[in-house]
Amino acid sequence: MGSLENCSSENGDYEAAAAKENLVGRTAQNLSSSLVRKKSDPMLVSKVRFRLVREFLANLQEVVLGTKLCLLFPAIPLAILAQYYDFGRPWIFALSLLGLTPLAERVSFLTEQIAYYTGPTVGGLLNATCGNATELIIALFALRQRKIHVVKYSLFGSILSNLLLVLGSSLFCGGLANLKKEQRFDKKQSDVNMLLLLLGLLGLLLPLMFRYAAEQHSALAAGPVLLLSRISSIVMLVAYVAYLFFQLKTHRQLFESQEVEEESDDGISEDKAVIGFWGGFIWLVGMTLIIALLSEYVVGTIEAASDSWGISVSFISVILLPIVGNAAEHAGSVIFAFKNKLDISLGVALGSAAQILMFAVPLCVVVAWIMGVSMDLDFSLLETGSLAFSIIVTSFTLQDGTSHYMKGVVLCLSYGVIGACFFVHKGVVDHNAFIVNPYNAGISSA
Repeated sequence: MGSLENCSSENGDYEAAAAKENLVGRTAQNLSSSLVRKKSDPMLVSKVRFRLVREFLANLQEVVLGTKLCLLFPAIPLAILAQYYDFGRPWIFALSLLGLTPLAERVSFLTEQIAYYTGPTVGGLLNATCGNATELIIALFALRQRKIHVVKYSLFGSILSNLLLVLGSSLFCGGLANLKKEQRFDKKQSDVNMLLLLLGLLGLLLPLMFRYAAEQHSALAAGPVLLLSRISSIVMLVAYVAYLFFQLKTHRQLFESQEVEEESDDGISEDKAVIGFWGGFIWLVGMTLIIALLSEYVVGTIEAASDSWGISVSFISVILLPIVGNAAEHAGSVIFAFKNKLDISLGVALGSAAQILMFAVPLCVVVAWIMGVSMDLDFSLLETGSLAFSIIVTSFTLQDGTSHYMKGVVLCLSYGVIGACFFVHKGVVDHNAFIVNPYNAGISSA
């Protein structure tokens, strides 16, 4: 029994001393994902004689069986078998999408475990950059296959999902569960995130407005739009780095209210690591490789699934991918709203949206630049207008620092209307171009 405890904590005394300090490095996404975890029983592997085997089984129990989503893990080998034996491509897409759901939550768990050994600053940086690893990996694989429309739609859909669906359902459920008392939250955190989102929106609006302005004078707007997009992307990445410095160093007290020690309904304490540093690192690399494999399956079969199901690629990318990819995190946000902990719910929704808009989107533009792919920040009028409306209505919703269920109703219905718009969007976008526009002709080769 003693050896098992030692294998669960390689740094022993250091971990216990730094546990409380490391709580500052945790993000709302980690706290939200922790609600779907299960408490493991060390007695199941404590009688194994060989130490290495015992350590491996203990880690396997924590990583694979330590989540309530473990029932979805069989979808991963089924997706691989479906690809190997050339089953129907819609089946490959569906199984891969299901397999990504527990993997996204497990990456959050593993980065948190590693953060216990790296200190609060490095741990917070790790959590902040890996919070939306699944969406970023899917986008990068779509970029490699020159499917710019899938990259833009999936990232745009993730932002939209966090701002309207996740936040809306959290405010709605939290308002119903706390009808007799007013729900309040720390407005300082939401103000910082909304400022970032507005800056990101400016980065998307300028290339769009520039293209429409250039149409009146020249038919050669693609080059300047691409250059402007790359400059804006660098500025957005600088802003995100400044935000991390602001959050983790100079003003981290503003974020401490949401980063408190939590205990789930299963009694899982979050004050110490249950996996050693190198064990967590190896599992994280393995999980990332599996996510990369399934992401390649998803990107490669999305058009086949669209044709088979009669649903547009835009609807699958904007609506289905974000909902399935972040199901665990989204469910945790709603549960925290039920518990009247809106600071955490807002941290999940606004934090994820800001991270995607200010980090994932410009990073994809820069990576495409390195790869020689002409990806810009022109998300077309429909997508940019929908995002602008979402940010504005979210800002008005959070302006007074209080919440009730009616605010959640408005946000959820707004998401439903935008989702219906993309459901009937089929035919506007084909499989080889993001939009039917001569200025994006250089982007379209798939």
